[in-house]
Amino acid sequence: MLWFVCFLNYSDRQAIFSVFPKLAKEFGFDKVQLGLIGSAFMWVYALAAPFAGFAGDRWRRKHLILGGCLFWSLVTMLTGTCGRLWQFVSVRALEGLGESLYFPASTSLLSDYHGTTTRSRALSIHNSGVYLGTIAGGWLGAWFAVHTGWRSGFYVFGGAGILLALTLYRFLREPLRGQAEARSGPRPEEALAPLRLREIGPVILRSPTALLLLGAFLAANFVAAIFLTWTPTFLVEKFHFQLTSAGLSGSVFIHLASALSIPVGGWMADRWARRCAGGRMLVQALGLLLGAVFVFLVGATRNVSTLLVVMSLFGVCKGLYDSNIFAAIFDVVEPRARGTAAGIMNTVGWGGGALGPLAVGWFSQHGRATQMENMSAAISSCSIVYLAGAILLLAASSRAGKDVIAIPRSETPA
Repeated sequence: MLWFVCFLNYSDRQAIFSVFPKLAKEFGFDKVQLGLIGSAFMWVYALAAPFAGFAGDRWRRKHLILGGCLFWSLVTMLTGTCGRLWQFVSVRALEGLGESLYFPASTSLLSDYHGTTTRSRALSIHNSGVYLGTIAGGWLGAWFAVHTGWRSGFYVFGGAGILLALTLYRFLREPLRGQAEARSGPRPEEALAPLRLREIGPVILRSPTALLLLGAFLAANFVAAIFLTWTPTFLVEKFHFQLTSAGLSGSVFIHLASALSIPVGGWMADRWARRCAGGRMLVQALGLLLGAVFVFLVGATRNVSTLLVVMSLFGVCKGLYDSNIFAAIFDVVEPRARGTAAGIMNTVGWGGGALGPLAVGWFSQHGRATQMENMSAAISSCSIVYLAGAILLLAASSRAGKDVIAIPRSETPA
């Protein structure tokens, strides 16, 4: 059930990027203005994420997940009515607010069904919806733009989300917090003590491993945000793809490869985690180290065939990293703080990542060479950011297991 919500979460946020060339032609938006539209979502998403995470640790996650889906689906439909820059920026900001509720609540809920031996696989299967949703949003957004007008795609995606949320209110169930860990404890029916506001720092930020994981997520998301925002435009302007082909190719080669590799990353991580405490982080580091090579080649190549191959290989590496974004940090924070931890991760990752699309847009327009040569150079330079993330992950894996998780329990079930 959550896979389908995850699918629409990403298709709704991705559709706008495939119609950037249409918006530039119809409204005269330049690359800095388009970068602002792309970044507005990420900034609000990042700012709202810790509050959304804390809410997920205090209130019923089912209501946050499905209520958020209803809200962002309505905003997606509203996008189809926009005609000015401030309107596009506003709806993207509102979409970021609604979607910020989803991942902290959903990953926390899933982790109460799956313990340390299956958690990476469960979350990686769920997260495959990210990539297939990105493909659907990129391709269908462009298809609607070409055949029925760019506005119609937003009405379709938004309507589908409303229908899904109303349907799942009947079927989605809320597990007991800490249920997976409690199965092996002496009192499995006992609820965890609810997280209090003053405990956020002590239970999360005091963990050096968690801080290293936050830094790695910032690096990885900086690169991911650039690819999500600018790949369709990059393909249209540098390689002369048609808009529909760019919307499909800009997402399918990277994200289909990620969808296929992320379960492999989850399987590897669950196995490696049995052998060493930092096993999940080592899988992530492997993904970023190899991915840095292919990120560089995406920006450097001038050959279409080479481009599609290296985009696919970059997608494989991205899937290895993404398979353990939340599973890794859940190894070093308490079960009752998982939503808050995921929210803080999204704040750091998307807050910093939001600078990526804007930076590439600015450099493309103001660099010394042509706009496309500038964009190519900016994309290649992202390989350095990936390498920095890999170093942080290797450091995290070397000290994993030193952060001991104490789990306070309450006599009153939550």
